[in-house]
Amino acid sequence: MIEPTLTAWRQARLDRRPTGAPAKVELRDVFNAILYVNRTGIPWKYLPHDFPSHGTAYFYYAAWRDEGIFEQLNYDLVGLARVKDGRKPEPTASVIDTQSVKTSSNVPVTSQGTDAAKKIVGRKRGILTDTIGLLLAVTVTAASLSENAVGIRLLDRAKEAYPTISKSWVDTGFKNAVIEHGASLGIDVEVVNRNPGVRGFHVVKRRWVVERSIGWIMMHRRLARDYETLPSSSKAMIHIASIDNLAKRITGEVTPTWRGTY
Repeated sequence: MIEPTLTAWRQARLDRRPTGAPAKVELRDVFNAILYVNRTGIPWKYLPHDFPSHGTAYFYYAAWRDEGIFEQLNYDLVGLARVKDGRKPEPTASVIDTQSVKTSSNVPVTSQGTDAAKKIVGRKRGILTDTIGLLLAVTVTAASLSENAVGIRLLDRAKEAYPTISKSWVDTGFKNAVIEHGASLGIDVEVVNRNPGVRGFHVVKRRWVVERSIGWIMMHRRLARDYETLPSSSKAMIHIASIDNLAKRITGEVTPTWRGTY
């Protein structure tokens, strides 16, 4: 599912190269190395030696990040996963949520901020999913940016990629600005309130889907904290986590484990 996109990218790059000499590294090994960094959270230079060198792996990662390859793969796999689930490839409804996370010491101060509500200094991730939790759009900003600004960005990106979207559910952190912007795009934005009669944690209609998706990506240790110097790298890491989950969802394969074999 992934190989045709990467092979086409490499061929286009070779066609632009004066010598046209084929690259020696295996694309599958490179992609496995990127998945390994994303899942384990290790620094690039600590990649095990059975992968390509960390410089080579990062070179491909940066190129695919900058040229939108990860975003394209996520788009393609979402369509396949929806079809396998018995749905149409193009979604018509979505759910939006944000998550503020702390950053590591290498992240530039200029790309950080303070989320006053959650009292977190770092970055804010905004994600938009379909009604089964598959990632449709993502943005990464300073944590100080308002929910409204993040929601508007997500609606714009989702509508551009999926013109069929006509409904979106959000929490009470999103105000009239998002509702009005959604209306201008032809998207009915509905605020879902918590049940005031229930104390503590409880499942909130529609919102639980996107909150579960945030839990899915947080299983990838590279996303437990924002380690990326560039916001675009943070966004790419979220797409990679989504690609990893989608590939397993479509094929029914899981990571091999020794548990239960003894």
